[in-house]
Amino acid sequence: MEKYKIDRINELAHKSKNIGLTEEEKLEQAELRAEFIASIRVDVRASLETIEIVD
Repeated sequence: MEKYKIDRINELAHKSKNIGLTEEEKLEQAELRAEFIASIRVDVRASLETIEIVD
């Protein structure tokens, strides 16, 4: 995931805690979080697939 998207997630999280978000910002936040979680899943799956078990 691109750095600017992670920065935007953090920006929206801080704004949510301090001021609150508009409906558009809430939707944007949900979409960005879903994309972030999907990228984490891909990374974890790729890591797990490269593991080789040795007896």
